[in-house]
Amino acid sequence: MNVVIAFGGSLIDFDKDYFQKFKRMIEEISKEHRLFIVVGGGRVAREYIRFGREMNLSEEELDEIGIEATRLNARLISHILKANREIPKTTDEARNVKSKIVVMGGTTPGHSTDAVAAELAEKIDADLLVIATDVDGIYDKDPKKYQDAKLFREISIDKLIEMCGTEWKRAGESVAIDGPALKIAKRSRYDIIVVNGKKLDNLKRALLKEDFIGTKIKREG
Repeated sequence: MNVVIAFGGSLIDFDKDYFQKFKRMIEEISKEHRLFIVVGGGRVAREYIRFGREMNLSEEELDEIGIEATRLNARLISHILKANREIPKTTDEARNVKSKIVVMGGTTPGHSTDAVAAELAEKIDADLLVIATDVDGIYDKDPKKYQDAKLFREISIDKLIEMCGTEWKRAGESVAIDGPALKIAKRSRYDIIVVNGKKLDNLKRALLKEDFIGTKIKREG
């Protein structure tokens, strides 16, 4: 089984215990399945983008800076996992890496690493795309701001597009799933799950297609 993990940059909080456990989990799963991990920019990217915006940089320039942050994060994860030493700059490069675990970051301006993960999943004919973030799944509103936010256990791709659109908003934007990723996902056939990547036991169950707490994105309905 080919599995793509969109590993949110918000998960990179330099927690040694977490990453030691994450490494053991990925190594175990990679014995049976091929794993592609697309790493986001997180706080590092947002801080650079925030300051760049104050300095009147263009959106394309801000995107390029954010992409470099994702590749720095990807290099850290790749070294931790003893995966590919060179970080692919395109999904085609990632597809051609000959290893059981492949790690990459962003590619070009105009979308987030969610879209990179969705595109990569399409190109490798993945069975599953798991979007690992720092909340339990997709909610009807921001759970970090609203205590009464409700978790969707299932939601259709069409409903998500209605909520989020399919356009790229701007560099550093934090959304459930970015618009370009939804546009790719709608035409694709792989399963999509959104889970809290900090809860490793639950993340493992999602990766193995076992019962999990999170959101399953349906194709229709």
